[in-house]
This record gives sequence, C-alpha cells and structure tokens, in this order.
Amino acid sequence: MNKQRRPPPDPVAVLRGHRASVTDLCFHPSQPLLYTGSADGELRIWDTLQNRTIVSAGVHNAAHGVASVACSSSIGADKVISQGRDGTVKCWDIGDGGLSRAPSVMIATNAYHFCKLSLVKRPHSCSTQVDGPKHHDEENTEVGGSKYIAIAGEQSSEVEIWDLNTAERCMRLPQSCSTGSSAISTKERGMCMAVQAFLPSESQGFLNVVAGYEDGSMLWWDIRNPGVPVTSVKFHSEPVLSLCIDDSCNGGISGAADEKIVLYSLDNSMGTCVIKKEIDLERPGISSTSIRPDGKIFATAGWDHRVRVYNYCTGNALAILKYHHATCNAVSYSPDCKLMASASEDTVVALWKLYTPQT
Repeated sequence: MNKQRRPPPDPVAVLRGHRASVTDLCFHPSQPLLYTGSADGELRIWDTLQNRTIVSAGVHNAAHGVASVACSSSIGADKVISQGRDGTVKCWDIGDGGLSRAPSVMIATNAYHFCKLSLVKRPHSCSTQVDGPKHHDEENTEVGGSKYIAIAGEQSSEVEIWDLNTAERCMRLPQSCSTGSSAISTKERGMCMAVQAFLPSESQGFLNVVAGYEDGSMLWWDIRNPGVPVTSVKFHSEPVLSLCIDDSCNGGISGAADEKIVLYSLDNSMGTCVIKKEIDLERPGISSTSIRPDGKIFATAGWDHRVRVYNYCTGNALAILKYHHATCNAVSYSPDCKLMASASEDTVVALWKLYTPQT
C-alpha cells in the first residue's frame, strides 16, 4: 500500500506588485520589512505584517534591472544596497518608511555580470571589527565601522572588495603581494559566478571570501594572502551559481547549473573545504541558497520553479514547494527564523512559514 504524501503547503502570503522578474530579496535585520528587486530596475519595500508595499522606486536602469539587494546590521539597519546590471552598486537610506531620493553611496564597479554581490557574514558570537583589506603596500590596521562588499570584478574572473564608506576598491582577488610574489591566474576558471564574504572567528578580523566559478570550482580567499587562495576545490561539473555560508562561518552550501547541492565544512586552522554531503537533484539548476540563521534548515531556489527545504545537519529533504510558475531566482530567511521568502520570474514574491522554531 502506497504511503500518502502530504500535499506541499501553500504560502502564507503572496506579494504582487512587480511587473518584471523578481531577481533578489532580503529581509530587514530587525524590522518586519522585506526588500525586493526586479529585472526592470525597481526596488520595493514590503511590510511583512500587512503584506503590502510601503514604497517602490526605480533605482537602476530599466533596461538592465536589479541584480541583487542586500542589507545587514553591519552596514546599518537603516540602509539597503542595490546592485544593478548597469555596472553600479548603490546604498540607500531608509527613513520614515521611505527611500532616500538619491543614494548615499554610489559605486561604479563597471561589472556587468550575473554574480550577486555579498556583504560580510559574521559569526553570531563575533563582535570584532573587520580588518580592512588595504592596498598591498600598506599595513593592515583595524578600521572601525568599515563596511565592505565582495563582487565579481570588472575582469570577470576576479573578485573585488569595495569599501562602502569611501566607495573605493580596496583589493582584487587574485592580487600580487607586497613580497613581490606573483598572483595565480583565475582566467582559466571562467567568470566568477557566486561570491560570499565572511569573517571566520579564527581570522583575527581579516576578511575571507569564497568564490564560485564558471568551471564548477570554488576558491577560498584570505585577504592577508591575496595572491594565492587558502584552498581550491571542484565539487560541481557546471557553473557555481549560489554560495551560502552558515552563521557559524564554519561551513556552507553551494548550488550550481548541475544536478546537485553540496554541503561542505570550512576548517580555518587546516585551510580545508571538505564535502559533508551531496544531494542529487532530478533536474539541474539552483539559482539561490539560504541557510536559516539558527542553522537548522536551508532552502534552495530552482530553475524547475521549485523551492526545496532541507535539514541542514543531515541534508534530508523536508519539503518541495510548488507555488511558483517560472524559474525561482532567490530565497531568504528572516532574522527571527519565522518567515521564508521566495522570488521568481513569475513576478511574484511568496512568504512561507515552515518548521518555525518553538519559542
């Protein structure tokens, strides 16, 4: 006798308003707000209690659109960053439920790729300031309150680190060191397709970056040695499209254009990135991955219109969500772990309450 499978749950809310593919989303670090960006250049701020738009604005060229949106308490709770496929990154101030008329910072990265930028992920227990990635002829000193982004560079196989305070590029990865040793080349790996900046507790406050490339490889960089990566691994056979580091900064997940999701551990003392589990998929293509802040579950956004939810410790599948009618571009969890949001080419954002932590 066949076991009856429970039907997949429905979203608790559906947010309609975008007129183009919703490319990315992120939750406000402390308030019930959701930021979304779309392929026609629009940024929307949603109230997730009343499930309505608070404000919408065209923040990037409509022909190029928004590639990503990002926010974090580390850059200020009243700020949101938008990255356009027009080669710019803009930082916006949020006040009284509105968006500043002009960006407080604008960076011309001249990078026109599909790689979404990354803010710096810090371990939950970590309160150290980030040591700024200085130019290689300067000493590294602690820079209080500095805010950095990692992004695929103007040279598409490179990663660039930019300072949001000064709107200046601090470093390229790879980059020749002050000792005169030449940097490795990443050109043979193809374009940088995914990037995640993070701060391992063992790094003495120095920025680390994991980057995924077109050939399926991943490099782990420590900015103290920008010429040579900490380690290089190749878990995927197709371009790496998404990377997410967990809130302990000791592991993460990767999704790609192939038929698998990889869970891996990062050992800072050994400088190793090791597979913990491979999850095989029936259909290829993972656009986005997100690990819930409590580290218990994670979700993926797929080309097959599905959002999948897994146990982060075991890699076991928990749910397949079939609401969207086109490619899912992004998935994200709220800081309190109670809500998950998914965005799709079908112009819709869905809110979900699944496996919420018991309070």
